[in-house]
Amino acid sequence: MTDENILIVQADSAETSLGWASLGGRRWRCTLGAGGVREDKVEGDAATPAGEFPLRRLYFRNDRLVLPKVALPARPINEHDGWCDDPRAPTYNRLVHIPNDWGHEKMWREDGLYDLVVVVGYNDDPPEGEWGSAIFLHVAREDYAPTRGCVAFAQADLLELLPLLTRETRLRVLAHPADEDAKPSAEDDKTKLLEDFDEKDW
Repeated sequence: MTDENILIVQADSAETSLGWASLGGRRWRCTLGAGGVREDKVEGDAATPAGEFPLRRLYFRNDRLVLPKVALPARPINEHDGWCDDPRAPTYNRLVHIPNDWGHEKMWREDGLYDLVVVVGYNDDPPEGEWGSAIFLHVAREDYAPTRGCVAFAQADLLELLPLLTRETRLRVLAHPADEDAKPSAEDDKTKLLEDFDEKDW
């Protein structure tokens, strides 16, 4: 798989949910989970899971927007769509019809965050334990407020990104923030000291 098929997401720093997503030489501003990026995500921690995941399908509000041509399977959201977030349920981390007896969140929202939703293949093959559910790419709030674990974009940016996503595209969420890439390692520091050494210092 080439990097052109990998949507790479990385937070700016450990102190912010803001980050960048890049695919095929293009990049878009995004926001991640309020709980940071974690390799040991659990239900309810508001963290975005680190790792590499497939993209399953797209749900959208056809009463609010016109969907561009996309390669992912897509269907409109209706008022009875929900997503189960109850680890005890046999439908955990699945689309469900509401009302039902298990904990869930509504997909039909007034705030517009789920006008576009790409389902990330996290803890869904099959869903297990309490490792988390409802990990999506979706629309961000205007102020890019942190999510509950998803990766969110401005609606215009998500509409621009959607046609680039295929069944082969994978989401790669990096565990370390971008500012750590810029920090020299202990080995780099040691090399720099050797480079700066001058025999005249003896």
